[in-house]
Amino acid sequence: MNHPSHVLAVDAGTESARAAVFDADGNVVGMATEPYPTRFPKPGWAEQDPGDWWRAFVVAVRKAVAASGVHRDSILGLSVDATSCTVVLMDERHRVLRPPLLWMDVRATDQAKRIAATGHDALKYNGHGGVSAEWMPCKLLWVKENEPQVYRAARHFCEYVDWLTLKLTGRLTASVNTTTVRWYYSRPDGGWPRGFYDQIGIGDAVDKFPAEVLDIGVVVGGLRPEVANELGLKTGIPVAEGGTDGVIAMLGLNVVAPGHVALIGGSSHVLLACVPQPVHRRGVFGTYPDALVPGSHVLEGGQGSTGSVLNWFVRNFGAKAEAVANKRGVSAFDHLNEQAAQLSPGSNGLVVLEHWQGNRSPYADSESRGVIWGLSLSHEAPHIYRAIMEGIAYGTRNSLLNLAQVGCHARDITVCGGLAKSRLWLQIHADVCNLPILLTQVPDATVLGTAIIASVGAGLHPSIPVAAARMVKVVDKIEPNLDNHHAYKFYFDRYVQTYERMNDLLHEVVRHQSAGGSMVDG
Repeated sequence: MNHPSHVLAVDAGTESARAAVFDADGNVVGMATEPYPTRFPKPGWAEQDPGDWWRAFVVAVRKAVAASGVHRDSILGLSVDATSCTVVLMDERHRVLRPPLLWMDVRATDQAKRIAATGHDALKYNGHGGVSAEWMPCKLLWVKENEPQVYRAARHFCEYVDWLTLKLTGRLTASVNTTTVRWYYSRPDGGWPRGFYDQIGIGDAVDKFPAEVLDIGVVVGGLRPEVANELGLKTGIPVAEGGTDGVIAMLGLNVVAPGHVALIGGSSHVLLACVPQPVHRRGVFGTYPDALVPGSHVLEGGQGSTGSVLNWFVRNFGAKAEAVANKRGVSAFDHLNEQAAQLSPGSNGLVVLEHWQGNRSPYADSESRGVIWGLSLSHEAPHIYRAIMEGIAYGTRNSLLNLAQVGCHARDITVCGGLAKSRLWLQIHADVCNLPILLTQVPDATVLGTAIIASVGAGLHPSIPVAAARMVKVVDKIEPNLDNHHAYKFYFDRYVQTYERMNDLLHEVVRHQSAGGSMVDG
């Protein structure tokens, strides 16, 4: 009996495993999510248990397949994505030696500073700026210095996604996506930068990385019989190499060729694009060679605090709006969106610098901070709320202009995440940036991107670009209002000047606080 063709995608995120069954046209036919806990043993630490990962993985897959109603024989392939860098240390028998350090774990701050101070050429991939304590080399150096017995006992260092693929197939590989984006791997430069790892003190780690680094979509192996039985799937279906959740979302938005930009808008904004040539510049992460499509280069920019600033405002200053919203049976955000939509561009003369958590691009300035200015007694909550939206859009435009200077010229922006829920905020982004905003049928771009990979591994589509073009469907387009764009130009210029004129003062205050407020004036 013939069954329709489907694939299974699993997104192993920060808080849960999300599994989804898709048909070959990119339609979701079943989805399920199963949570798992994170442990925070000390401030700045974050760890998870692979036992929790696998339990959630199995439950989510079984629920998604049941919800889809499809016969297991119709599922012809699967792939996974996961958080990165979530570092796993294993012995020679692939037993995990300590709880994996979750991507958000920043215990390796001191190690990150020392790695950045080397000035090694490999640091071009983070724009020769500060090195994040989240990144894999920093975490491994921390383990070597603080848990030397674990480091010595380890025979394999890998990512969360690699651990899952190993579990599914019995084969330990690495993805060119994760290794290039966060491990400093560069195929055009010969692979692992051994000199860099030697210089930072973990040269021996390179020999403990997975021996094979595969392109996304390449079949790692068939699903092992015992695992297939546990998941309720057919033995031997191809498991395709996946990657890092945020970057894989580009596939789910069909941003796989130059001229298009993906904007993942949640608590922060991540801007991702493909460019034909490698470029490296301060304030730009990348370019990452072959990270999505062989021969193409992924460029990354973004803003460290965006939706989180709106949440901060509503949480701390939105009591009145929330009371009115509750009476109306809507959320405080919906109420403020309606009020803010009645205002003109510029929010009656307010300018917001959205650097509540520093700046990621174009300044790569972790010591910058947020600014609201132009306030008068005539301003009310909706004015400030809209001004925050506008300030974030100014930051997006500023990042796009920075990317344009290195050859990334956007014709449109395809959006997913919480940003996509606010029509007003989307229109503000379109107006400020003077670019059309595209919305797609499947809002969860990451899990769709992983399904696209699975479809290539299963042979349903011949390549990643072909699969993305077939499975991603644009369902809405928000055109910029040219009059509003011209009105915003004045405020955008003031936004840029705010950082230029204020950054020295902002740095002084941050350093004063870091010193416990003990610095002497003058």
